Amino acid sequence: MMQKPPPEDFLLKETNPHLGGGKVAGDKLASTYDLVEQMYYLYVRVVKAKDLPGKDVTGSCDPYVEVKLGNYKGTTRHFEKKSNPEWNQVFAFSKDRIQASVLEVSVKDKDFVKDDFMGRVLFDLNEVPRRVPPDSPLAPQWYRLDDRKGDKVKGELMLAVWMGTQADEAFPEAWNSDAATVSGADGLANIRSKVYLSPKLWYLRVNIIEAQDLQPTDKGRYPEVFVKAILGNQALRTRISQSRTINPMWNEDLMFVAAEPFEEPLILSVEDRVAPNKDEVLGRCAIQLQYIDRRLDHRAVNTRWFNLEKHVVVVEGEKKKEIKFSSRIHMRICLEGGYHVLDESTHYSSDLRPTAKQLWKNSIGVLELGILNAQGLMPMKTKDGRGTTDAYCVAKYGQKWIRTRTIIDSFIPKWNEQYTWEVFDPCTVITIGVFDNCHLHGGEKAGVSKDARIGKVRIRLSTLETDRVYTHSYPLLVLHPNGVKKMGEIHLAVRFTCSSLLNMLHMYSHPLLPKMHYIHPLTVSQLDSLRHQATQIVSMRLSRAEPPLRKEVVEYMLDVGSHMWSMRRSKANFFRIMGVFSGLIAVGKWFDQICNWRNPITTVLIHILFIILVMYPELILPTIFLYLFLIGVWHYRWRPRHPPHMDTRLSHADSSHPDELDEEFDTFPTSRPADIVRMRYDRLRSIAGRIQTVVGDLATQGERLQSLLSWRDPRASALFVIFCLVSAIVLYVTPFQVVALLSGIYVLRHPRFRYKLPSVPLNFFRRLPARTDCML
Repeated sequence: MMQKPPPEDFLLKETNPHLGGGKVAGDKLASTYDLVEQMYYLYVRVVKAKDLPGKDVTGSCDPYVEVKLGNYKGTTRHFEKKSNPEWNQVFAFSKDRIQASVLEVSVKDKDFVKDDFMGRVLFDLNEVPRRVPPDSPLAPQWYRLDDRKGDKVKGELMLAVWMGTQADEAFPEAWNSDAATVSGADGLANIRSKVYLSPKLWYLRVNIIEAQDLQPTDKGRYPEVFVKAILGNQALRTRISQSRTINPMWNEDLMFVAAEPFEEPLILSVEDRVAPNKDEVLGRCAIQLQYIDRRLDHRAVNTRWFNLEKHVVVVEGEKKKEIKFSSRIHMRICLEGGYHVLDESTHYSSDLRPTAKQLWKNSIGVLELGILNAQGLMPMKTKDGRGTTDAYCVAKYGQKWIRTRTIIDSFIPKWNEQYTWEVFDPCTVITIGVFDNCHLHGGEKAGVSKDARIGKVRIRLSTLETDRVYTHSYPLLVLHPNGVKKMGEIHLAVRFTCSSLLNMLHMYSHPLLPKMHYIHPLTVSQLDSLRHQATQIVSMRLSRAEPPLRKEVVEYMLDVGSHMWSMRRSKANFFRIMGVFSGLIAVGKWFDQICNWRNPITTVLIHILFIILVMYPELILPTIFLYLFLIGVWHYRWRPRHPPHMDTRLSHADSSHPDELDEEFDTFPTSRPADIVRMRYDRLRSIAGRIQTVVGDLATQGERLQSLLSWRDPRASALFVIFCLVSAIVLYVTPFQVVALLSGIYVLRHPRFRYKLPSVPLNFFRRLPARTDCML
C-alpha cells in the first residue's frame, strides 16, 4: 500500500555544520570534542582577596566581587566581617555577546543602603590569553586594586582570566552570561548540565509456600487465609488458600521491582478473611532485602522459615496481659540477577543487559552524540507580556541520562554539548527529548509546575553505519488534542564507532533479552505491572537528584502512557499490517494475471520456468535464494542514507479526527461528560462488532477444516474419506513430477478453459458445517 509522503516541513534535513573547528580527517573527525561547533567564552576565575581595607575601627568588611563586561554583570557571594575572603568562583561570558573591550573586576563592601567601592582590576580583552584543553589550567595571579582614578589602593585580588571553549573543565560549574537573569543558588543549579544514572533495578521473586501454627481468633470456623506482601508502593497478595486449616499452603510467586540501595523492607502479613470487607492479621514479618540471596541463573534457591509475630492481648480478671505468639511462614525469596528489568518499551529499549554485572558481555563500541542547537522553537510560556522559552535537552541511553544546560529566553538555543555512551547491543535506541524549563522565574510566576515537552527524537543504532558522522536537523513533533504540531527543529551529530565488527555481527545470533526471560518467562500481565513499577521507581529516584530530573520528563522519555487505547494508533497499526501483507497481495494479483493470460509472453515464460523446476526439483531452493540475493544487491543502490524519523503519515497523526485525539488525551478513568463517553462507547462497540465478525469468520473456516473428519456431516465426511483413499492410490502409482506438472498446468490454464463459477473443492468446503449453529 502506497502512502503519501509527509509534508516537507516534517522531514529530516541533512546539514553541514562546522564541527570541531573544522578538524576533519576523512569521514571521521580527529578531535576528542569534535561533534559540536566550538563556542568561545571569556573565563574569569575569582579565587580570593587579601588585605582589604575595613570600613570601621575594627578593620572588618563584608566583601564580594562584581565581574562586569559591557551590559553583563556577575557577582560572587559576600562574606561578613572578613578581610581575606576566598570565593573560588568562575564566570563565563559568551564571546558572541561581548560588547565591550575592557573587563572590569571590582571588589565591593556589602551595605544595607549602598555598597561601597573598594577597588578594581581592569583587563584589556585583546591581551587575554587563549587556552584549549588538554592544556593545564591557567595559574591565577595576584593583582593590586586600583581606585576609580587608576591609583593603587590597599588590597589585592587573585584572578585568572583566559579565553576558552565549552570544552573547558571550568565550564559546567561556571556562572554563564546566557543565564544572567537567573538569580539564586537554586535557580543556577536548575539550569546547569548534569549526568544522571538510573538506579540499579532488581526483580524480587517471593515464592510463598506454606504457613504453620496460625492462630485465628474464631476457632469455630475454617480460616480463609491469604498472604499480603508490601514493598514500598507495591502491594501484592496471594489467592485464598484452598486448604482451610491453620497450616495453609499456596506455592505462589509474587514479583516486585527493587532498587539499590535497598531502603525499604519487604513486609509480609498473613491475613484471614473473616468478613467480605474485613481481614484479620494473623502474623507479620519484615525482611531486609540486603540479606536476601541473589540468583544469577535458573537454579533453585534454598527455602527458609520466617517467624510471624502477633501480639495478643489476654484479659485476666481486671489485668490485661500482652503475650507474643510466633507462627511461621515457609518461603523462597531471591533477587533475580539474570533478568533485565524493563523500564522502557521493548520496541525501543536502550539497554538489554541483565541486572547482575557478572553476566554482562564486553562492549562492542561507543556512541557519541553532539547536541548542537535548536531552530524555530515555539513560545512555551509568557514572561513580561511576551512569549518565551527556556529550553534544555535530555538524552537517555542505557543507565545513563544526560541533561544539557538551560538556555534562557531563546527560540534558537545553542548548546554544543557532546556526550558518549558504551554500546553493548546494536539493536538499541537512544532517545533525545527537548523540554521547557518551567521552574525558573517565568514559569513560577505563571503558575506552571511541570516542565513542558517540546519534542522527542529516537535513533536506532542498528540503522547507522559505523564510523560515520550523521549531522541532521530533526523536526520536533508533538501531538496535541487539536492535531500534530511542529515545535521546532533540533540539530544533532551522531557517530557510532564499532570496536570489533566480528563481535557486533555475532550479537545478531544472540537472543534479544537475557536467557532467564526464555527459561523462566514472565507473563504479559506481570511484565506490564513490573514495567509500571520500574518507571515509577526510576522517576522517583531521579526527581530526588540535585538538580532534579523531574517526573514528567522521565515519564515522557520512557513512554509511560504508550499502552493506553488510542483510535489513531489502532488505525496506524492496522495499516502497518496491511503494508506488511501488501507484498503478498501484490504477488497474488500478479499470479492471477498470469493465470488469466493478461500478458501471454510472461505466462509462457512462467510455464517454461515451472516445467524446468518440476523436472529438476533440486533447483527450487537455490533459485529462491539466488533471487533474494539479487533483490538485496539491487536494493543496495537505494539503501537509506539517513536515520529513520517519526512519520506523521505512518502514525496517522495528520489525518485523525479531533474527537479521536481528544479521546487519546483523556485521563484514565475518563473525565469527559457522559454524552461524549456514550458516543465514544457506541463507536467502540461498532468497531468491535466488525472485528468480532472477522474473528467469527476465521473461526468458521477453521471449524470447517476440523469437520472434514469429524462425521458431523456424514455425507461430506464420507465423500472426503473416499477422496483421500483414491488420492492415496493415484499418488502412489503416479510419479510426483507428473502430478505436480499436471496440477500446475491446470492452475495456469487459459481463460477459455475456465468458468466464472466457484470451483468444486471450494463449493464442497463452503458446505461443511461449523459451530455457528450452536452460538446463542
